[in-house]
Amino acid sequence: MRPRELTARGLLLGAVICTAFTAANVYLGLKVGLTFASSIPAAVISMAILSAVRDSSILENNIVQTVASAAGTLSAIIFVLPGLVIVGWWAEFPFWLSALICLAGGILGVMFTIPLRRALVTNSDLPYPEGVAAAEVLKVGSGTRGDAGTDAGEAREGLTAVLLGTISSAGLAIVSATRVAAAEIGGFFNLAGTAASGYQIAFSMALFGAGHLVGLSVGLAMLTGMLIAWAAALPILTSMQPAPDGVAFATHAASVWRTQVRFIGAGAIAVAALWTLAKLARPVIGGLIATIASSRAAQAGTGDERDRDISGPWIVGLTVACIALSAALCVAFVRGTPIAAETTTLVMIAVPFVLIGGFLIAAICGFMAGLIGASNSPVSGVGILSIVSCASVLVLAVSPTDPTRPALVAFALFVTAIVFACATIANDNLQDLKTGQLVGASPMRQQVALIVGVAAGAAVIPPVLNLLSHAYGFAGAPNLNTVAANPLPAPQATLISALAQGVVGGNLDWRSIGIGTIVGVALVIVDELRGMMKRLRIPPLAVGIGIYLPMSATFAVVVGAIVGNWYNGRTSRAAGTPAQAGRAERLGVLVASGLIVGESLFGVLNAGLIVTLASDAPIALAPADFAPGPWIGALGMVALVVALYRWMLRRASA
Repeated sequence: MRPRELTARGLLLGAVICTAFTAANVYLGLKVGLTFASSIPAAVISMAILSAVRDSSILENNIVQTVASAAGTLSAIIFVLPGLVIVGWWAEFPFWLSALICLAGGILGVMFTIPLRRALVTNSDLPYPEGVAAAEVLKVGSGTRGDAGTDAGEAREGLTAVLLGTISSAGLAIVSATRVAAAEIGGFFNLAGTAASGYQIAFSMALFGAGHLVGLSVGLAMLTGMLIAWAAALPILTSMQPAPDGVAFATHAASVWRTQVRFIGAGAIAVAALWTLAKLARPVIGGLIATIASSRAAQAGTGDERDRDISGPWIVGLTVACIALSAALCVAFVRGTPIAAETTTLVMIAVPFVLIGGFLIAAICGFMAGLIGASNSPVSGVGILSIVSCASVLVLAVSPTDPTRPALVAFALFVTAIVFACATIANDNLQDLKTGQLVGASPMRQQVALIVGVAAGAAVIPPVLNLLSHAYGFAGAPNLNTVAANPLPAPQATLISALAQGVVGGNLDWRSIGIGTIVGVALVIVDELRGMMKRLRIPPLAVGIGIYLPMSATFAVVVGAIVGNWYNGRTSRAAGTPAQAGRAERLGVLVASGLIVGESLFGVLNAGLIVTLASDAPIALAPADFAPGPWIGALGMVALVVALYRWMLRRASA
């Protein structure tokens, strides 16, 4: 008999967790430009609560984390939506308009990833680090409960591995939050003349664990991207553009990296993503055909529950409904504005952009999440490409004038927000489906659960945004109900708003994006040549991500990938049988999963403290410039890595 899976209590519990995590994520995203993935913390909380219920199962716990995972993804809409307040178009966030943007885009994200499931999950070797980690956590929880089909001894060893990783990761994160140990170090330095480079190293056990899970190929690709950015692009650009008089050397170098090097990465990501999509065309079409066949088999009562998606008529119906809703939202948005006379033209641009652009971006984000994880996936880079594309098309169709420019900027942000909601959910959905595949879940039930999560998140985001707007305001926004001493910087929304204004105003610097496209083409050619020579592939998309993301988000991933490859090679050579080698490799996966769990759980707790106490560092015990902090952080991380891998090597040889 199949265990209970899609239950009312599971959906309700997931929605409650989703609501809390969404509020925390919205605040953090506006404060520092980052959000935390909520799948694994939700899985842990779910197991703790449902363990008291006799008939709960691993599949029901998986549904809870699927619903709650929408919090870590849909909340990324704040990378775009606050732009409408920052550019002065909105004074606050209209509830229904804002909620329906999230709902329409989010449900489209679920629908678009259904035909991608077989191509990117079922028949793919993408690592999906967070999806694998969540599955391992759920399996360990199920095993320790003594569920049927589990080995109690192996489950206890697995639980120990996860706990060791969790405690280590959370412990370092807590010490970093006290500022006794620095969370990261960084700076810029002179190379020769005016040329500059820099370094940013985060002492993050979660990123290290993600590196262990993604593997050597992705790790080396991200290392290649880091070298292109920091050893080539930044020195060359700063040597060509000396710091203006009165501007500090480090400030100038940071500005060049932020406004030029990152755009080179965005251009490379665009080319690599389009190439990846072209290669995926056949498996995606095959996946769509298989989805239709699976739906028919299910209706005939002969289908496999673990390979069944939402039925074709429902996919078409929900997609059409969301597109119609998007069109209606666009009409409502331009009514009474200086561009109202162009309503038909604007809607004819917006609808295909949401439909076609949304699908392409969903595929790009889903692939990136499978490559390096949902937390590390550079969705803001996709947002950059989306706003530039949307604004460019609008400018070509409707020649901007002084009265219409602000309205065109606002409309570009509005349409991009719908597409971005689609992208963020796709970024998470395939990760969840990977978890479900590993634990034997029903894809259809997970897709229903994610729609519930989207609805819960859409209802929460507008009031939270209004609360924060009234309490703090956004830096640079002209329409503030109150002017706070320290308004929220909303860095990603500020950047995307500036890009929209640059495109519509005709003063955007296209050079860096153009250079990035050339780099992307070169990376694709090199990778294809390596493939023909049967050498280790260097995924171009991962290289682009390495260029685009700050070094603090990639350095620990690279180190984790190298150390993880060394560990797997050593234990494989020392193992007497394939079973022993597999056990050793699984220990590594479980410890790496624990590393992600610990830091994620503390991230949730710390976010709650930040919001409640209105403090950037609520448990700080030392000043931000505490001198020994970097040494304590670095030595602490090295010591934990050495201790964990020594334990794994001893267990593997036992």
